[in-house]
Amino acid sequence: MKKTADRKKQLGKIFVISAPSGTGKTTLADILIRSRRGFVRSVSYTTRRPRGNERNGRDYQFISRADFLKKINKSFFAEWAKVYTNYYGTSKEFLGCALKSGKNVMLVIDTQGGFQIHRIFPRSVLIFIAPPSFKELKRRLAGRGTEKSGSMAKRLAKARKEIRESRQYDHVVINDNLKEASFQLKKIVTSYLK
Repeated sequence: MKKTADRKKQLGKIFVISAPSGTGKTTLADILIRSRRGFVRSVSYTTRRPRGNERNGRDYQFISRADFLKKINKSFFAEWAKVYTNYYGTSKEFLGCALKSGKNVMLVIDTQGGFQIHRIFPRSVLIFIAPPSFKELKRRLAGRGTEKSGSMAKRLAKARKEIRESRQYDHVVINDNLKEASFQLKKIVTSYLK
């Protein structure tokens, strides 16, 4: 009989990726998930409207503010946060099922959510994706064409705060070059799966 058949199924691990808007966190997470078996990306619930090509159930679970608040009251979320004027949250049930089935879960959430997850799951790994510079982050946000001047200022203020908070994360990867940042992210994740 194989050794693995004698062992209990191993629980999955949680990897939290946080970064300011426009840093490439979702792109890097998706590259990692496509390149490794046994990984799933948590699809956050949100009250914001879909942007561009975003699809319900793939990119986010888009729900009304009233439904989100009901879910908060029912303790549905493992973590949730109000970001600007919208709410975002991660389903407890999804996390529990994925971890029990041995899957590793990738959460792409802000630092507020990252700290909440780490309090509940202290063995989770916090990885922060940083821009090469603040000037570059501003350029990337402007290049997306999705930000009005007021929301751009809010995003940049939040980015400053998150960059300061990144000191409390386990790892920081600078995304100056997508290929190199992807390599660094894979290296970090692999080191926890041995």
